[in-house]
Amino acid sequence: MNHNVTGISTRATDYLNRIGYDGAVEPTAAVLARLQECHIYHVPYENLDIVNGVPLSLKLEDLHDKIVSRRRGGYCFELNALFAWLLEEIGFKVTHYFARFWRDEPNPPPMRRHHVLRVEAEGRPFLCDVGVGGIVPVTPLLLAEGIEQPAGNERYRLDRDPFFGWMLCEWKHGEWCRLYSFTEEPQLLQDYAMASYWCEHAPESIFTQSAMVFIRTPEGRNTVAGEEFRIFGSGGVESWVPQSAEEYHQALLKHFGIVLNRKEEDGNHP
Repeated sequence: MNHNVTGISTRATDYLNRIGYDGAVEPTAAVLARLQECHIYHVPYENLDIVNGVPLSLKLEDLHDKIVSRRRGGYCFELNALFAWLLEEIGFKVTHYFARFWRDEPNPPPMRRHHVLRVEAEGRPFLCDVGVGGIVPVTPLLLAEGIEQPAGNERYRLDRDPFFGWMLCEWKHGEWCRLYSFTEEPQLLQDYAMASYWCEHAPESIFTQSAMVFIRTPEGRNTVAGEEFRIFGSGGVESWVPQSAEEYHQALLKHFGIVLNRKEEDGNHP
């Protein structure tokens, strides 16, 4: 793909190619929606470095190397940081926020450990997030209270809580379920270092327990939970546990486009 857009760096062009985007490169709402959708369908959510003991770096040059050059994925502090950089390269105004996960957490959740983005396009604010596995909206949501908004096959709504701020909810099983909340306090990228370090090292962190890999596909989604691969498609679900290191790595490449080098070898697979 060749975007040939004046003012867009080679590194940004490489990123656009990485996510399979080949459209207009301008700070409009339509472009923003397409960029987020492309990202979610091309870049996996994964914590393989954490479970394999490979130190994370939140420096933009290291994230670009990992996600763009080496075609890996990452989790929220990696994915949303680099996506925000791409959006700013294109001309969007981006603000970084901290969020607190409510899904599958105690009430209230113990800490803020999620990174989300407010992005302005055509004079309107949007919530953008490419840093969650299966529950993230495929396209940006207008930052407006109480409006039901479709995103892909899902339905979402943003409410306001007097203490926790904006509350993102998903329509599921006949009711609105809380996903995460965030307040509008701008953050610098370095502000996420402590939370990311906790996620990377704390014994009680879900990210240190087992492998989590996820990517959407046109037919459904591909996931890894621990050692089990699950491929969700129109014909149902195929699941298996690789019986060798070679089978494990072939499955990572086939279903997620992930190639681990020797320093990233998974000590948890057979």
